[in-house]
Amino acid sequence: MGMLNMEHHWLPFTNNRLFREEPQIFARAEGVRYWTPEGQELLDASSGLFCCAAGHGRREIADAIHKQVLELDYTTHFQRAAPISFELAERLSGLLPEGLDRIFFGSSGSEAVDSAMKICLAYHRARGQGQRTRFVSRSWAYHGVNVGGTSLAGMVNNRRDFSGVTSDVVHMRHTWTEEQRFSRGEPETGVELAEDLEDICKTYGAETIAGVFVEPIAGSIGTVVPPKGYLKRLREIADKYGLLLIFDEVITGFGRTGSAFASQEFGVTPDIVTMAKALTNGTVPMSAVAVRTRIQKTIIDAAEGDRPEFFHGYTYSAHPVACAAALASLNIYRDEGLFERVKDFSPTFLDAVFGLRNLPHVADLRGYGMLAGIQLTPGEKPGLKGSIAQRLLFKEGLHIKATGDALIFAPSFTTTEDELAQMTDILRRVLVRGDL
Repeated sequence: MGMLNMEHHWLPFTNNRLFREEPQIFARAEGVRYWTPEGQELLDASSGLFCCAAGHGRREIADAIHKQVLELDYTTHFQRAAPISFELAERLSGLLPEGLDRIFFGSSGSEAVDSAMKICLAYHRARGQGQRTRFVSRSWAYHGVNVGGTSLAGMVNNRRDFSGVTSDVVHMRHTWTEEQRFSRGEPETGVELAEDLEDICKTYGAETIAGVFVEPIAGSIGTVVPPKGYLKRLREIADKYGLLLIFDEVITGFGRTGSAFASQEFGVTPDIVTMAKALTNGTVPMSAVAVRTRIQKTIIDAAEGDRPEFFHGYTYSAHPVACAAALASLNIYRDEGLFERVKDFSPTFLDAVFGLRNLPHVADLRGYGMLAGIQLTPGEKPGLKGSIAQRLLFKEGLHIKATGDALIFAPSFTTTEDELAQMTDILRRVLVRGDL
C-alpha cells in the first residue's frame, strides 16, 4: 500500500493529530486477527468494536450480502417493504424475551436509542400522558452519540460540548463501588443504588418521567456488571410508577453474556431493547429496537385517519442487504452454538482475565460472560495511561478497546484457548512495563 493522504478523513473519537504522527491502520482481517498494511499481525481482543462476535471474514455472510445486492439492493421501507425484513423481524422476535416481538429497524446503536426515546414519548402521548417527557439514565452511561443518546450520556466528555442540544434527563448513580473491586460476575454489594430511581420519581414527579435507560452491563465505560438484584429492583420501581424500562443491549446483545440477550441472562424483562453491533457480525451497519406488543398497539390504535402512526424512520431502515447480513449472522450463531459456547467458555475466559490481578498497573478487574474490564491505576492525567497502553498493545500485536483508563476485553466467541492465552500473554507483557 502506498503512502496515504490522511488530511481529509476526520476520524471519530480519535486524537487526529496523534494519529497522523503515528497511524494505526488495519488492511485485512480474518478469524480473530487483523493485519496492518505492512503485514504486522494483531490478535483482536475486542471483536472489532464488540461487533464481530463470530470472527472476521465469514464467507457465509459475504455470500448472503452478494446474493442480496444482485436480487434487491435497496428499497425504501416508507410505505413499501422487502420480504426479507419481515423474515428478520420474525427471527429476532424468536430470540428476544417473550412479549418483545415488535421490531423497528435503524442503522446504528445511536439511531436505535433515539428511536427508543421517541417510541417512549409517542406511547405515553397515545395513552393520554403526554406530560411524561423526562428520562432517567445513569452516570458513566453510554447510549450512542445522537441528540437523544448524548442527552442520556453519563460520560462527561460526551456531553460537555453539546449541552445546548440535550433534552431533559436525570442521572442515577453508576453501580461501581470500592468494595466491589475484583468482583467476578455480579457483585454482592450495591443493590441499594437502584433506589436512586425511586428518589428521582419522588423528587421530579413520576408522572413527568417517560422511561429509564440502562445498559444491563455498562460496557463502554469499562464493563461495570450490575449488583445482584439491581436490575430486578429497577423493574419493580418502573412498574410501580408507570415508567418504561429500556435496556440498551447494543454491546450485550447476541450472546455476549452467554444468553441471546442480557435481559434473559439476568432474568429481567424490559419494555424495550435496543440492539446493533453483532446483529450483522459488524459487516453492514444495522440496528433494531424491540418493543412489547402493547406499546406498538397503543401507538397504532391512537392514530387517526390515513397517516403514519409513528412519524419516524431512516432512509436505510431495514436495508435489504443489512437484513441479509443479519440473517446469515443469526444462522452462524445458531448453527455453531456460539451463545452456548460463550457460557461454556466464560469460566476459562474469566480465569485468564483475573489471572492479571497482581500486575502493577491493574487497579480492578470486572467481567461476565466474554466481556471484561481491566481498570488501570491512575496516571498523570485521566485517560492518559489507557491511551498509552492501547498504543503499546498495538505494537505488541493486540487490538483492544480503551475507554479512559479502562481496557475492554471482549474477544470473538470463536476464540480458542490458545488464542486467549496469546492475548493475555501480550496484556501481561505490557501491564508490567515501567514506561506505561
